[in-house]
Amino acid sequence: QVQLQESGGGLVQPGGSLRLSCAASGRTYSSSTVGWFRQATGKEREFVAVLRWSSGRTYYAEFAKGRVTISRDSAKNTVYLQMNTLSLEDTAVYYCAASKDGYSGSYPRRYDYWGQGTQVTVSS
Repeated sequence: QVQLQESGGGLVQPGGSLRLSCAASGRTYSSSTVGWFRQATGKEREFVAVLRWSSGRTYYAEFAKGRVTISRDSAKNTVYLQMNTLSLEDTAVYYCAASKDGYSGSYPRRYDYWGQGTQVTVSS
């Protein structure tokens, strides 16, 4: 079992930046991937980025490329999501998720573990 805990959300002005954290505890898998999703009110959960734990390789949704960076601190068992140039459309609850079999795609159902989510609100 893997437990995930997000933090770092909050209120930010348009054009600002935030760094979200996802701390993993419990049994972790070397073959696993850790991803970030977001869900705005009334919309489906949307893939943002994912990182392969063993290699550090990353994949991004098209809208995130160039503006979002996913990274990890292996010593802390933590994955980060750095988001820059935030806009109103980035307002959502952000979730981290882990796939124990190494899935690195965009389908939420393929991820085995989820955190509780952290709210990001972009507003002036």
